[in-house]
Amino acid sequence: MAALSIRDLDDAVREKLRIRAAQHGKSMEAEIRDILTAAVAEDTPATDLFSALAERFARLGGVDLELPSRSTSPRAASLPE
Repeated sequence: MAALSIRDLDDAVREKLRIRAAQHGKSMEAEIRDILTAAVAEDTPATDLFSALAERFARLGGVDLELPSRSTSPRAASLPE
């Protein structure tokens, strides 16, 4: 197994990790291992920003927005040369 050292970790982040580990009944090292393992275990990364956001916040529920139909057709931007 490899060892990893993290430098310049903010004290507030360290404290939140300590609290999170205690809430899960683990050592900080075990909690960080689980966090890193879960972060790289995602099988299907989203292909675009919308998909990534929708996937990330799906567990919070969601809202259905009624978007009005476009009254004018899209046009290219005109940029000064």
